[in-house]
Amino acid sequence: MPKYRTARRLWFAGLLLLAVSSVESITVPVNAQEQQTETPAARALARLIPMPASVSAGEGVFTISGETRIVLDQMEITPAGQALADVLNPAFGIQAETTMAPPDPQNMIVLSIIGGETLGSEGYRLNITPERVTLEAHTAAGAFYGVQTLKQLLPAKLEGASAELPAAEITDRPRFAYRGVMLDVARHFFGTADVKRVIDLMAAYKLNRLHLHLTDDQGWRIEIESWPALTTIGSQTEVGGGEGGYYTQADYREIVAYAAARYVEIVPEIDMPGHTNAALASYGELNCDGQARQLYTGTEVGFSSLCAGEEVTYDFVDDVVRELAAMTPGAYLHIGGDESKSTTDEDYRLFMGQVQRIVAAHGKQAIGWEEMAQTPLAAGTVVQHWFSDFARGAVEQGAKVILSPASKAYLDMKYDEATPLGLSWAGTSDTRDSYSWEPATLIAGVGESDIYGVEAPLWSETLETIEDIEYMLFPRLMGIAEIGWSPAEGRAWDEYKVRLAAHGPRLTAMDVNFYRDAAVAWEE
Repeated sequence: MPKYRTARRLWFAGLLLLAVSSVESITVPVNAQEQQTETPAARALARLIPMPASVSAGEGVFTISGETRIVLDQMEITPAGQALADVLNPAFGIQAETTMAPPDPQNMIVLSIIGGETLGSEGYRLNITPERVTLEAHTAAGAFYGVQTLKQLLPAKLEGASAELPAAEITDRPRFAYRGVMLDVARHFFGTADVKRVIDLMAAYKLNRLHLHLTDDQGWRIEIESWPALTTIGSQTEVGGGEGGYYTQADYREIVAYAAARYVEIVPEIDMPGHTNAALASYGELNCDGQARQLYTGTEVGFSSLCAGEEVTYDFVDDVVRELAAMTPGAYLHIGGDESKSTTDEDYRLFMGQVQRIVAAHGKQAIGWEEMAQTPLAAGTVVQHWFSDFARGAVEQGAKVILSPASKAYLDMKYDEATPLGLSWAGTSDTRDSYSWEPATLIAGVGESDIYGVEAPLWSETLETIEDIEYMLFPRLMGIAEIGWSPAEGRAWDEYKVRLAAHGPRLTAMDVNFYRDAAVAWEE
């Protein structure tokens, strides 16, 4: 049995004993009130989220000061180097530099792209000694994720003339390829600055997909030049009657580029054939009776539908997909498909088949909510589970599945009945609930190899500000991030909540408006 797997089992039994390369060891208490005897640097190794696949503690520390250099061996990993410099430069005046032959290997943090495939496309190897820090990865994304781990090993606030990193060797790679967040900008609109804030926070915990729910009954949020009324009319309201808003194509490209620099892929969603009242209010011809609908500011679902039998509907879909695909470098477009209660079964089947073909014609793969698994799925289509066992039907057709169980991963559900924000139709979901589920056993007939990844949706019926978003995401999103990244073996709430408690100062330092779950003994 590999050394790190044995260590993980001991951790989750209540004692965290990190395998060591010297005579030292690190013991983690079973609760945050126990006296800590480790140095702050050594203790940081046992407080990482997501927990890496393999951690071996060494002896001593690497000291960062104004004399330390960040050296990159390729321009390709500049975003990773810059992410580290952004943290260290304000305190120590350190910038990242690119050079193929560092003149002095001492007192350096070296980021390297290496050959081979053992670490995968997002894995990394981090070696910290008292003399130097070496971060190796096969890809720039892997280097970026290694930097996120390095940042967590630093103090939450950098004060004084130096900072210490614990000597260690960490080898890490994610469990699932898709580790996502969904942000609903249709029911309430959030501007580009708010979306960038979400990207920054999710990237810090190694999440790599931002699913933007761009359209719904209450608003159309993306400019489509060939159908301008979608924004001149359809974007002008939101739940409760606010002013709404939308992203110009320049705004959207800015978001995509910002995300890409943090190795987050944007997955845009145009929800259809239901959840389309904003489009139906913008263009009467999209309705079977040819009459434009009234704009909608409520929260009910299931009353709207594109007219599946009309050619203009597919002209519309083709134009929207064409323009969106041209702005989206990622592989996927989300086509919705949920809660189409006003679409007949025959029309739904016709529509979903046609839309999958349109998406493929524009060089993308479709993702859809699990209801579409009741129809024939095109090769490469991914199905997103949220409430039923329809995902099993997708697997039977050869499709991969993204898991977003509403009772666990819908982060718009209230933490408890007293939570001032959120809904509770799927029940309440506290920090423990969102962490304590296992993807490979969630749905009978959907096993590890069938799962593309996990996603935490955040619907915005009750959310109006970035502070609202942060409150509902954190700390639950951190648990979803660990489910998506870390090995499943030994994962347990009693161990995790100790690590989570130690992130209180870090979240505070990042100015995150997080929910202080009473079950967690938050450190200050």
